[in-house]
Amino acid sequence: MKNLISILLLSLYLVSTTEVYQLLKIPALIEHYWEHKTLNPEMSLTAFLKTHYDHPVKDGDYSKDQKLPFIIHSIPLSLVFTIGQRFIFDLKNVGFKQMKSHKIPSKDEDFCYKGFLSSVWEPPRYLFS
Repeated sequence: MKNLISILLLSLYLVSTTEVYQLLKIPALIEHYWEHKTLNPEMSLTAFLKTHYDHPVKDGDYSKDQKLPFIIHSIPLSLVFTIGQRFIFDLKNVGFKQMKSHKIPSKDEDFCYKGFLSSVWEPPRYLFS
């Protein structure tokens, strides 16, 4: 049941927010193709698609041509949420304690190990096993 509901909701979302709804117009495409096929039996499907999609012209059935899929594009659904005037954002007055800050010197000779800089490139004196 959950799968069915999730598929239904996903399909409703896709149909309302993308151009997928154009696929629902495919029966109109087939019907319009058969109308052209009865007028000209030698017309192939590719010729029909070229005349309606590649180089469309305004002819006697222009209103039917506009009902074909992917001829007219629409703006997909976009949802905008706004906050009404009655919305109140209330902050509590919380007292902050003043923190004592200690100055940390950038270079403290007493803090550094004496002779460290001169012994950096020396080989190790002890072998750890």
